[in-house]
Amino acid sequence: MQYTHGHHASVLQSHATRTATDSAAYLLPHLRAGQCVLDVGCGPGTITLDLATRVAPGRVVGVDSAAVAVEAAREGAAAPVGRIGGDVSFEVADCHALPFDDGEFDVVHAHQVLQHLADPVAALREMSRVCRPGGLIAARDADYAAFSWFPAVEGLSRWLAVYRAIAHGNGAEPDAGRRLRSWARAAGLVDVRPSGSAWVYADPPSTAWWGSMWARRVTESAYAEQALTRGLADAAELAQIAQAWRDWAEHPDAWFAVPHGELIASPAP
Repeated sequence: MQYTHGHHASVLQSHATRTATDSAAYLLPHLRAGQCVLDVGCGPGTITLDLATRVAPGRVVGVDSAAVAVEAAREGAAAPVGRIGGDVSFEVADCHALPFDDGEFDVVHAHQVLQHLADPVAALREMSRVCRPGGLIAARDADYAAFSWFPAVEGLSRWLAVYRAIAHGNGAEPDAGRRLRSWARAAGLVDVRPSGSAWVYADPPSTAWWGSMWARRVTESAYAEQALTRGLADAAELAQIAQAWRDWAEHPDAWFAVPHGELIASPAP
């Protein structure tokens, strides 16, 4: 499996802005002090650490397949802002073969993970295996086909088309949000409760950040490497797409929405 976004500094910095409030609000009402939580695909660990504050003094483990992401998470946990007390750790692990016992966790959470997998149903089954009977499995994934923005900058349409081609070339499903319910049912999960939410960038600070971040990723991250290697775009077109992001970000009416599918479910009895 090739991770579509890669782990360029611009990607990790973007992921490190995420919190449980903006990325896992649907799960928060279900968390209780003392629960044992597994965060699958934790990236730089900011959501993991935030979840840990909600279940302290419970045990929280973040896992990611990329050592560079786990190292970033460990550094964040060691920093003063990350010191929350309780039992928090980070490990390198494959979500298809988690190194934990059956029923070890009360809650198993995955944010923006299933969209990058060739077999998300198998991953959900493995998440179910390590979740205790009656526990909770939580997943949230974006739906790229439902992205919307204003004004209609042509370069952004090309950005999305190239991204979708890269993801599909990796065997991934960028339109995962709408498929979560079906994947959960195929994995044999029960008590499936779907929902949805969105990130919206519509004020000058957030549009400036979103636009500049993607402008950098288009030319520097794995997006650029894969687009060039697979002949999906050349360097000149990637530069044009990056400029389109900057132009969009500077527009006084800029607006961008990233819709997500969400679900809460439980392992089969």
